[in-house]
Formats: sequence, C-alpha cells, structure tokens
Amino acid sequence: SLLLRYLKEQVPQIFCLKTEPSPQEEEELMQSRLFYHLECFLFGEDPQEGLEKLKQGCTSSQLCGRVFKEGETVYSCRDCAIDPTCVLCMDCFQDSVHKSHRYKMHASSGGGFCDCGDVEAWKIGPCCSKHDPGAATDECLLEPELYERAEKLFRVLLHYVTEFLVWEENLELSAELQPRTKDNAYYCVLYNDEHHSYDHVIYTLQRSVNCNEAEAQTHTALIDKEGRRAVKRGTLRTCQQAKDLIRSNSEHISLQPLRVEILHAAVMAHQTFALRLGPWFQKIISYSVGFRQAFCQVALETSTDRDRPCLISRLMLHDARMFKGARKIVHELIFCSMLMETEFKRLFAIEFTKHFKQLQKDFINDDHERSISITALSVQIFTVPTLARQLIEEANVIKVIVDTIMDLLREHLDVNNRFFFLGYNSDKFTRIQIIFHDLRYILISKPSIWTEELRTQFIEGFKDFLGLLKCMQGMEEVKRQFGQHIAVEPEWEAGFSLQIQLRHILAMFQDWCSSDDEILLLAFKECHKVLMQCNNQPFHKESTDYYMCKHILHVPPYKVSQQPVSIHLPISRLLAGLYVLMCRTGAIGCLDYPSYDYTQLAEHPLRCVVLAAQVSAEMWRRNGLSLVSQVYYYQDVKCRDEMYDKDILMLQIAASKMDPNHFLMLILLRFELFDYFNGSCSSKDQDELIQWNRLTEEMLYLLIVIVGERYVPGISQVTKEDVTMREVIHLLCIEPMAHSSLVKGLSENESHEIGLESVITKVATFKKPGVSGHGLYEVKKERLVEFNPFFYHYSRSQHSKAEESQKKRRTQESNDKALRPPVPPAFCPAFSSIVRLLCCDIIIHILRRVLQRAAEDRATHWTEAMIQRALHLIGQALLEEKTQLEDSTVEEVSFDFSLKARKHGKSVFLLLSKIKAVPSLEAQKDMIKWVLQMFEIVKCLREKSSPTSAQDKEKAERKRKAEAAKLHRQKIMAQMSAMQKNFIESNKMLYDNMPESGTQGDCAMEQMELCVAIGPHRGSTPAEREVLTCILCQEEQEVAAQAQAMVLTACVQRSTVLTQCRGKIPTNRADGTPYPLFMPPELAVGTHTGSCGHVMHATCWQKYFEAVQNTTRNRLHAELIIDLENGEYLCPLCKSLCNTVVPLIPLEPLVFNYENAEIIGQHLTLPRWIQIISVRIKGLKSVTQDNEGQPDFRSILSYGVQEPRKFSDSIVEMLVVCATTVHRVGLQTAPNELCPRVPLMAWNTCAFTIQAIENILKEEDKPLFGSLQNRQLAGLKATVQFSAAQRLKSSQTVIQRHFSDMFGVLLPAGSRKNTPSLLEVDFFHLLVGLVLSIPSLYQEEAVDLQPSAVSSAYNDLHILHLVTMAHMLQILLTSTGTNIAGGEETEEARAAVELCATVSQHTGRYKCSSSSYYLSVKRGLEPFLRCAALFFNCLTGVHPPEELFITSQGQMEALCSYLSLPSNVFQLFQEHRDPITPLLQRWCGSPAVTKALKGNIQTVRYPRKRNRLIDLPEDYSALLNQASHFQCPKSTDDERKHPTLCLFCGAMLCSQSSCCLSQLDGEDVGACTAHAATCGAGVGMFLRIRECEIVLMASRTRGSTYPAPYLDDYGETDPHLGRGNPLHLCPERYRKLNQLWQQHCILEEIARSLEVVNVMFAFEWQML
Repeated sequence: SLLLRYLKEQVPQIFCLKTEPSPQEEEELMQSRLFYHLECFLFGEDPQEGLEKLKQGCTSSQLCGRVFKEGETVYSCRDCAIDPTCVLCMDCFQDSVHKSHRYKMHASSGGGFCDCGDVEAWKIGPCCSKHDPGAATDECLLEPELYERAEKLFRVLLHYVTEFLVWEENLELSAELQPRTKDNAYYCVLYNDEHHSYDHVIYTLQRSVNCNEAEAQTHTALIDKEGRRAVKRGTLRTCQQAKDLIRSNSEHISLQPLRVEILHAAVMAHQTFALRLGPWFQKIISYSVGFRQAFCQVALETSTDRDRPCLISRLMLHDARMFKGARKIVHELIFCSMLMETEFKRLFAIEFTKHFKQLQKDFINDDHERSISITALSVQIFTVPTLARQLIEEANVIKVIVDTIMDLLREHLDVNNRFFFLGYNSDKFTRIQIIFHDLRYILISKPSIWTEELRTQFIEGFKDFLGLLKCMQGMEEVKRQFGQHIAVEPEWEAGFSLQIQLRHILAMFQDWCSSDDEILLLAFKECHKVLMQCNNQPFHKESTDYYMCKHILHVPPYKVSQQPVSIHLPISRLLAGLYVLMCRTGAIGCLDYPSYDYTQLAEHPLRCVVLAAQVSAEMWRRNGLSLVSQVYYYQDVKCRDEMYDKDILMLQIAASKMDPNHFLMLILLRFELFDYFNGSCSSKDQDELIQWNRLTEEMLYLLIVIVGERYVPGISQVTKEDVTMREVIHLLCIEPMAHSSLVKGLSENESHEIGLESVITKVATFKKPGVSGHGLYEVKKERLVEFNPFFYHYSRSQHSKAEESQKKRRTQESNDKALRPPVPPAFCPAFSSIVRLLCCDIIIHILRRVLQRAAEDRATHWTEAMIQRALHLIGQALLEEKTQLEDSTVEEVSFDFSLKARKHGKSVFLLLSKIKAVPSLEAQKDMIKWVLQMFEIVKCLREKSSPTSAQDKEKAERKRKAEAAKLHRQKIMAQMSAMQKNFIESNKMLYDNMPESGTQGDCAMEQMELCVAIGPHRGSTPAEREVLTCILCQEEQEVAAQAQAMVLTACVQRSTVLTQCRGKIPTNRADGTPYPLFMPPELAVGTHTGSCGHVMHATCWQKYFEAVQNTTRNRLHAELIIDLENGEYLCPLCKSLCNTVVPLIPLEPLVFNYENAEIIGQHLTLPRWIQIISVRIKGLKSVTQDNEGQPDFRSILSYGVQEPRKFSDSIVEMLVVCATTVHRVGLQTAPNELCPRVPLMAWNTCAFTIQAIENILKEEDKPLFGSLQNRQLAGLKATVQFSAAQRLKSSQTVIQRHFSDMFGVLLPAGSRKNTPSLLEVDFFHLLVGLVLSIPSLYQEEAVDLQPSAVSSAYNDLHILHLVTMAHMLQILLTSTGTNIAGGEETEEARAAVELCATVSQHTGRYKCSSSSYYLSVKRGLEPFLRCAALFFNCLTGVHPPEELFITSQGQMEALCSYLSLPSNVFQLFQEHRDPITPLLQRWCGSPAVTKALKGNIQTVRYPRKRNRLIDLPEDYSALLNQASHFQCPKSTDDERKHPTLCLFCGAMLCSQSSCCLSQLDGEDVGACTAHAATCGAGVGMFLRIRECEIVLMASRTRGSTYPAPYLDDYGETDPHLGRGNPLHLCPERYRKLNQLWQQHCILEEIARSLEVVNVMFAFEWQML
C-alpha cells in the first residue's frame, strides 16, 4: 500500500496534468520519479550495480522469442519444420543451418514469434548460432531475498496494471488511489473501431470538438494506431457535450455511433502509466530467468477468493474490450514471459483452454482483426506437440474446440438438426471459421505412443466432431426445378467454406486413427453408428424388384431428378476413408461383415455422382448458377479429396462387396437409364434423346473410373508418391506447365506440402525461361504410356485439351491416334472383386446396346463420345484378361470377357467390326483397330498359340507405309529442283545483271578513299529517293523538301542516363547558368528525342491528334495514360507514347568539286580562317557602324556561297511544332516559339540523343554503324536534319549571337564576361552547336545566303580540329595519368610529350614522363570521336569506312580518317603550332583551370563513367535483410514500412508512408516521386523489396509495376512473395531492365502496360 500511495501522489503529477504534455518531458520524469525508485526497491541497491551482479551470474535464454511486426519477413524450413507455423526471424535464419535447405519466406501478419531455440519446432537445427545453448544452462537462480522482493513488487504492479486495463467507464478509484481533492478535470476519449472510415471520423471530430482538419487527421491516425485518444480535456459538462455530439454525428442508419468514454484525469494518468509499465516489465524480465519465473508465478497464481480467475486470465477475458494499444502490451508481456518457460507455458495453455469458449465468443463479437486478438495466441500453444497431447489428455481440448464451434453455429440449425445458412452474417461466419484453425493446430503432429487416457479423450473428441459432421450430412438439399427458373439463388458458399475448412481436419483425423488399430476400429464403428442415425436416410417408397438379363435387384425406387438430394455427405465420406485405412493396416479382418448393408452405404454417394452427371447433362439449368458452382467445387482440387474422390471410393467399396450385376443395375437405376437400356422406352423428343445420350456418356465414364482408378493407397499397392506422380503426368499431358500452375493443380496436405519436388524429376524435364515468361516442365516421353484420357480429376475442358494434345503428339511421331487405356496397378485383395464388373452379363448388355445404336447409325441415338467411352471400357476389360492370362493358367482364370463378347448373334465383337465402317467414327478408327487386335491377342493367349502373327502384320504394314512416304518425298524434291532450274533459265537477264562481288574493284577503290565526312576530301552524298508509306492513310509519298511534310512520331523526355552527378539537377534559371547555351560536362540532365519509327503525313497526323484529343476527353481512365495538355498521344500503330513529331527532311545530294576545294584550301588555312571568322563576328555585332571600312568583313563570302534550301510550308510548320515541344519539355517552361533558346534546345537534343545512342552501343559492345535498330536510326537521322534546319526558322541575329558566344570558348577574349572555361563545357554539344549555327554568318542584309559545299567542308573541318584540340586539353587537365609501364617511343608518344611540355609551362604541372598520358588522352577522346562520326554521318550522308561496321574495338584510325583527323591526333598541335600556341596559353590561363588543378573544384574524368543500374545481391534474402534493418529517417514508430530501393542510385526510401511525404510544386508527393524528380528527372525505377516487384515511374501521375528480375528455381517471378520460394537474381532480366532505362523506354513501357490494364480508378502513383 505504501507503493500505491506513492503512485497516487506521483502518477497524476506526471501524466495528464498539463493540457499538452511533451512526450520527452513525460519520459524523463517517469524514469527519474517512478521507474528509478521501483528498480531501487527491486535490487535493494543502485539499479546499475544490481544489474552488473546479475549479468555476471547469468546466461541468456536459448529461445529467441522475437515478436513479429506486421509485414516483417519470416522464414520457414520445408525440410525441418515440424509444421508450417514454425518460423524464424530474419537474423536467426541468416545464422542457421536452414539457409541452405528448401526454405520459404513470407510476410508475417504480425503477432507471431520466432521459434529459434525451440527443440519441439524443428527436426534438426533448432538453434541458430546466436541462440545455441552450448554449455549454457538456465540454472542461474536469483538470491532468495531478491526473488521474494521481485515477487512482491510484481504482484502489486501487476494487480495495478490489471485493475486499470480492465477499467470500466463508471468505476471509482479504489481507496488507496483516491486523490485527496477531486478536481474537475476530465477527458473525452474516443476509441477505435473497424466500422467507421478514416474520413468519417475526421468529419465527426471537426463537427464535434471544433478542431481543424490537420488536428482531426492527427487524432484519427493516432486512434487507428493506438486504439484510443483523448480528443478533449475539460470539465465533466463540456466532455459530456462533446461525447453526445460525437455520438450523434457518427451515428448512421447502418453504423453504430463511435465508442466514446469520459474518464477522470487521474484515472487517465494511471491508465497511461499502467501501459508504460508493460515495456518496463519486459525490460526487467529480460534481465534474468529468475525474474521471468517470478513474474509468471504472480501472473498465474489463483486469487484468494475462489471465484476470481488469476490475473492473466482476467486480462485475457477482458481482451476484447481493451483498446489496441493495451492489447498489444498484454500480448507482448505474455510472449516474453509465459511462452518462454516450458512449465508456465503448460499452465498458461490450461488457463487458455479453460476460457477458450468465452475468448472465442468475445472475439466473434469484437470488431478488431485477429492479429490483435488474444485468440491469435492459440497458434503458439496448440502447435507444440507435447502440449497438444497434454491438453487432449487433461482438458480434452478437441471437445472444447468442437463444442465452441457448435455453440456458435447452433443458430443455423433447422428443424431436422441440419445446418441451413440462409441470411447468415458473413463477417461473423468468417470469424467462426478461424476457430477451425485451432483444431488443425491441435492435430498437426500425430502421436507415436498412445496412452489409455489419450485414447479415451481422443475418441470423446472424435464423437463430438462426428456430431458436428452430422449437422452437415445432407444439409442444403436441392430439388430440380421444373417449368420455371428458380426465383432466388440459394446460399451455398457457407457450406463449402465449412467443407474447405474441414478438408485438412478430416484428413488429419483419419491420419490419427490410422496410427492405432484399436482407435481405427472404434472410430469406424462410431462413424457407422452416426451414419445410421442420420435422418435423411428413409426412402419414401417400399423396395421394388427390377429385372434385367435374368437378374433381379431389390431396392427402393428413387430419382435424383425428382427428389431432394444433397451434395454434403461428410460422414459417408469419412466412413469410406476409414474403411480404406482399415484395408491398408489389415484391421479390416476384425470387422464383422454381415451387419453392413453396402447398397445403403453407396446410395448417397451415388446420388451425388448422378447429380453431377445430370448437371453436366444440363438437366438442372433452371436451378441457376449456385448448383453449377457447387458441382464445380465438388470436383475441384480444393475440395475433391474429401468429396468426389471419397464418393468414388465408397462406390468402389460397394462394387467390391456386391454382386456385379446388381451393382450395375443400381447404377443404371440411379442414372435413370434402366428402362432405356432395358429397351422398354423410346422417345421422339429431341431434348430427351440428347439427355439420355449425355447420361449414358456420364454413366460409362463412371464405370471407367470405378474400375480404373486404383491410385489410392489401400485400394492397390501404391504410395503417396505414385499418386502425386500420376497427377503430375496427367497435368503435363494437357500442356507443358510452370511450377506454380502445377502446384495449383495438385491438392496440398495440412502442412501445405504437395510432395511435388520428390517426384517431378522422375516424370518431367525442365525448360529454362528466356528473358521473359517462365520455366516450363514437359512430361518425359517414356511416361506417356501412363496417360489415361479418362483420368478422373480432369475437368471437361482439361479432358478435351489433353486428348487433343496427345493425339497431335502421336500424329507427329507418326503413330496411330488410338489413346489406349493404360495398364493399371493390381487391386488389393479386399478390392480385387471389382474387376468382375467388366465381365458380368449386364456390362456386355450395356456395351451391345451402345454399339448397336452406332451400327444402326441413327443420328440422334448415339454420340461419338459414347462410343469412345465404350471402346475404352472394352480395352480395360481386354487388358485385365490379358494380364490374368499371362499370370496364371487358362483354367484358373474366371475372367471371360472375350468369350462373352463373341457370343450371341449380335456380339460385341461383330458390332465392333461393323462400326469400323461408320463414316462419322473416322476419329475412332485407330482405337477400334487396336481393340480388335487385343481380341486377337487374348484369343491366342487362350489357345496358347503365339500372338505374334497379329503384331508382325502390324509391323510389316508400318514398314510398308514408311517406305511409301519416303518415295513420295523424293519425288516431290525432284520436281521442286526442276522448277527452280526452269525459273533461272527463263529469267536469265535478271541473274546476269546481278553484280558479282569483286567485279567492280575500281570503283570500290575510289569509294574507299572517299570515306571521309568533312574537309576538302569529303565523299559525295549519294542521291537516294526515299518513298515512305503513311501508316494512317496507307498512301506512298516521296520525302522531298518542297513536298507535303512527312513526319515521324517522337517522344521528347528529360533524361539523367548519362549524368556524372546523380541526384543533382540544375535549376533552370534564366540568369547566370550557362545552360542551355553550354552543356556542363556532368551532363546532369539532357533532353532525349526518341522515335518508334512510324511515318505519317503531317495532315494525317494533325487529324489523328485532334480526334484523339476529342475522344480521350470522354474516356474515363485515358487521362492516366495520356497527358493531353502536354500534347501526348499514342502512336496509332504500335501504341508507343509520343508527344511530338519530327518532320523528315531529305539529304541534299551533292557531288563535291575537288579542284575547287584544292585551290581554296591553299588560302584558307586555320589561322586565316580564325581571323576571317573573328572579323565577321565583330562586324556583325557592330552593324550600326560602317562595316565597309573593315578589311575582311566580307571575305568570308569569297570562298563560295549558295542559295539556302527552300522548304514547303507544311515542313516549316512541323519544324516549329517539334522545336517548341523540345524547348518546352527540355526546359520545363511554357511553350514559346519565339524564345531565343528554341534553336539551342534543338541542337542540345540532337547532341544528347547521339551521346545516348553511342553509350548504348558501347555498353552492348556493338559496332558504331550498322547495329542500330531501324527505329533508332530513323529517329536519329530525322533529329539531326531537324536540328540542322532549325537555323532557317529562327531569327538570324539570334543564331549569330549564339555562334559568337559558343565560339568564345575556343577563342577566349579577356573582354568577355561569363564565358565558361575549358573545364565547364561538354565539347560534343559545343561541336554540334557550332557546326549547325556557322551558316548564319553568311547572312547579308538584302539576300539570304549560305556557304557553298566547299566552304562548309572547310568550316566543319576547322571547327572539328579546334574543338578536338580543346577537348584533348580538357582530358589532359582532368586526367590523373596512371603510369602505364612500357610506353614505347612512338611518333604519337613524342608528339604527346611535346604537348605536355607546353602545357606544363603554362600550368606548372605534368613534370613526369608523359608517355602514360597519351594513352589516357586517346581513351578519353574516343567517345567524342564516335559521337562526331555519328553526327557527321547523319548530317552529310557520307558512307563511313567498313571497319566501323564490323567491331567495336580499336577503331581509332578508322574514326580519324572518317573525320579527316591525323591518325595520330597529337599531330594536330604540331600542324597548327602557330595559331594554337597563343590559344593554349589563354585556355590554360583561365582562373577556373587554375582552381581545378589545385583540386578546389570537382572535375569530370574522361572517358566518362558509364551508368548502369546498381548491383543487386544474388540472393533475395540479402535484400530482405537489408530492408528489415531499414529505419525510416523521419519516423520513430515501428509501424509497417515499405522499403523501396532506387535502382539508379541505390537509395533506400520509405514509400507509401505518410511520414515521408514532401512537397513538390505545392503538391504532396511520396518519397519515391520526390526522389525520382531529382534522381531521374521525373523517371524512376524502384524495387519494392517486401512486394518483390519493380515500379516504373514517369511523371507524378503515371507508373506501372513490372516483374522483378528475381526468379525462383523454377524460373518464375514471385510478386508479393506469394509462393515464398528462395529467389535468385536473373542477370539476363536485369540486363533487360538496364536496357529499358538506357534506351529511354520506361515511359513507353508504362504507357503500354496502362493501356493493357485499363483501370477505372487511378492508383495514386505520386504517393509512392
């Protein structure tokens, strides 16, 4: 009481006094004022010292006990786990032996805990290396007085916690805790429930406690997380008002009001502290085993007054009324205390079982999920094998669970004491179904030793379970509708949900029974007894006699088509299962046979099978879909184990015990075909005839199944493996399948295993997947003999698919098309009499009737399917007879099918020979032939002569056919070659004009010399007419400058593929930044123009585009794909996303005048050219002054000018369209065609696109020319020509200004301001800009002029030389020059040394031997030269040298010759020594260069780093591990996160979480969107680790998912880790993703996938 008094003083002072307490302050006060004192009392000294002492004497626990949070990845081992609920946390798994086994991974739903260290959970390797007990013992006992103090303290505190957690609103504080003065401070507390939506609660709060939206959102989020929240503090009256308001605002017709309570501030304070005590307890308990035991002792001790349960039970029983936060704390306490100690776990389990029914009822009425309900703990207790057995013995837990289920389902019983689920509450029903899991957990591991007690209690429980089944036997009967369609579809799902829940439980009960003969007999008798009591047995009429073929059957009449029938017969089916088990174990011998009436036992299963047959014959169409669904599930893989299969079993049992003739008569009766086969009824009604045919097919099929399906352990000597193997073979006979499809087609056992791995290699071969798709299994050839076309687990569609694919296969292998019945395994003795069905009188009669109808060939009286089934049955009978004859002497064999089949005038044998000729049976001809051969073989066996004659005949026949076919083939080949010769003769002219390679050596030589793109030796541009077809109007047109414009679809996007500074995107300010005039060398963000290569007329495109705009506005989801405002559309042909068009401009054909060039070249040297250009620029700038006086102002024109090209209006218009888009997208500004930066952006996109293409080619190691896809090439050529034509459209003065600014980099003049230094520009962008803008210098006031071909050639040459030298210097200045040994003294090396010497004079650097530098300069220069070659090739159309088409290695010489550079590039500096020396000095003297050399500025190294996607680990669990250690930077709570990895830079982000939202242009966006904006210029590629899928993003509103590049061993991806197999990186797929990014196809991929998915509601990609 002292302690309580202290708490009374302190607690309210710390918590809930201030209106808005700060959590930090509360935490500190609580530590110092409360916990510190509690710990002092506990240790009896300073807590730190006490702890030290404890640690010395104690070892850690060997159980891990980590409690899982929702979404955490957990691992289970399929080889070693006792059952699937045994799991390991990430850390234990990484350190355990199971890492190399067949493990599964999945996301935890929260609330479980790690089983590492639990010996009962694992067959081997129970401990990871951290929790290995080794020499450790748990024997560290506390000193007695410490233990006593702990017990006292825990008792008081646990009482305190319990009191406040089970607090009711109207309770008063107890005397010890009653404050002296009761102040009027109350809280209005709002609780969480699962009915009201977030928005509803926010709305209610805003209306009721006048807070703004942000506050209401915070409140609501916390209520959802913690379970409750004080939303108002004030006097009792104000809180009462708030409470009433909240209740009235949240009430709704269908919704109850929110739960609100008013609590006194002191109570609230104590409750808060009680919650804080939870984690404190956990901390103290973790210090020592002794503390844990003391805590468990206190929690489980019975209270003084007998009626009250122990403390932990009080908490459990109150669980459903507690709020989320409190529940979590209680559950965690239980986890870390009682579940970690074996003895206390047992006591706790008994308490739990004692209150089981009450807890489950509370859970049913509670609205929270199971993961935060105390009932979820059952999995921790019931799955422990020893505990489960103790609970059965001591508390008969099976009975408890079944009784609970019965209590909860009792309201659904009808007058006949059977379930009837009309109008049930689905939410409640789902909760009831969860209780079945507990029953499954208890039965997971069957006992190896049975004690008397266990037997008694198990049979007790089993009887109760039969009571539950009894209520299901015959429930929900259906009756066939006549006349009109059913009015209301009856409820059927509930019954089948029960069936699905029970399926494993039934199997497990049978498994338990089979482990002990005594139990098995008892269970069988009990089951039979209950079946006999079921009240849907009686027939409405007396038994009658039925006659057929001199046999009499005495049974009551019953018609499935007229009387009620039920598909639910769990007891009959359980009985069949137990019977077969008795046959297996031999216990069957102890049964007293005569007392069982097998006709009666088979009655209900037979009705069920007939019902399915009639539904399939469409006799029950008026009963609606519900019945069709029921029959579907009845035979579906989910339910068939305990439904259809068991019905077949029961029929087989009856067939083995009854007279075969009687059995067949019973079947005919129930199929309602008795009269039909007796010949006593005929009909003219078409519908009825069709029905009879369909029923006959189904009936014959059932006979095939009863005789042929022997793959059940107990019916024949097969193992479970054989059964699985057969299933797999038959699935693969339909088509090759992926592993996951196979898994879906097989039924799993209670531990979710299907036994596939052990058998799959025996029956199938695996084909690995390519870059897409998945791996497939194909059935092995030698296994095909086991194929049975009438396999009983085939659905109708599977049956026809399998039949078709097998026939096709046999035809390909040139076999006959007969699908013979396979040879089945022999029946066990108990069932061996089933084969008598095949040779009894009735079957012969049935077969004769069927074949006779076909022989008479009256169209409506028979079907091909009927004959097919009859032939199969005959085949089965003959195979059986053959087997028997081979195994024993003729006299011993009583099976005489072949003899009976030959008797009578119209014997089966004769009819077979007859129907062979029926034309409509063409498809069955082979099968008939085979059956007749079998007759021969059997006959020979009977007559003891050798049956080889028949087979020899067959062989000879085959050989003859093969010979004939061969001759036929040879004949055709001869004809073909004659025709070919003939054609060549008659078209000799054509063939003669074909150039033979090598004849035109002379002109090849000339061409060879002219593979030069620029300068005085440039090659000619060939005149190529290009005629293209418009994809919209399909008309052809030549591309010409004056014609109607043809355009190419294109997509312009910003890109960071080449960036050297990922994550830094320069802002586009109009001031100071040189971009877009100069591209910085980091290429931080460029503008890429790509095309899908499809061509249209400009006019057609405009019409199409307008139409798209109009129709898309009316479509709901199209906005998600197409951003109309930004001019997007999908290519009409390939549906690629486009946002502009590029006009196609033809190359001007040109024959070059070499003499003229020679003469000019002598005058126009580099220094003279520089001088002329400088003067011209100066002159153009000062147009106002009189230029005539300026010498040289016009001399630029004297080297040759010509008229500029003229383009048609439509081409000019398209040029504008394209340029505006490039400008708008690239600079992210408003469209403005007059902006001076428009031409700059056109040149930039041209340069950047070329660089991107060069990058792709280098990355994939392909030659520079000849390896591009057509679409890339077409797009590139169009882009270059469009950029070149840009200057004709813009104002010439603007372009002249741009030229002079760019030229300033090469000729730095002191007067100019912000010209960047050498190190601050990308020289390829500069080259493109200069080459495309220099023609503007030729502009005169009155006339439009442009340089002649010769002038252009020189301009390009000099510009290229200057830029190359500047770029070489740039490389030299930034390189670190690794010393490469063995630099030989070549010409190159000498030139390089000279250059280095000059540079070192200007910079005072590079003193070392410089031969190492020349290599790094050459390497750095290569990408620039490759880009230049691509550029000049598209600009001039001159054919590049052959070497550039062949390899991607060592092309330096070919590149230099094509660009007319000396092959030793360092010679440039010597050739142009005079003009370049002063330039070198000015270039090196720039202040930026000096800074860079001192290392003050980051510079880019050359060749630039090629970007790839980040390296991913080979094993996916490594990524999951990384994700599990990921802490969100912005939030401290441990709620579920979605860690997401950026594949461009490797950043780990916290996606889809409110903690990481940020603002982007005034809009809330998630972490991924914000990151993509800086990392990929709006484009992103992310791997969501826990979901194992890639997310592609482009712009805020668009994204799509894409399969991750991780595959399991079966070559399949696993989105959301649904299957949980180990995953490994597939390099090919990752390479494909890399290509997708490098080729700028992410946008296109997203548009395609969105087009396919066709979503109605947009996913908010921006929130990722």
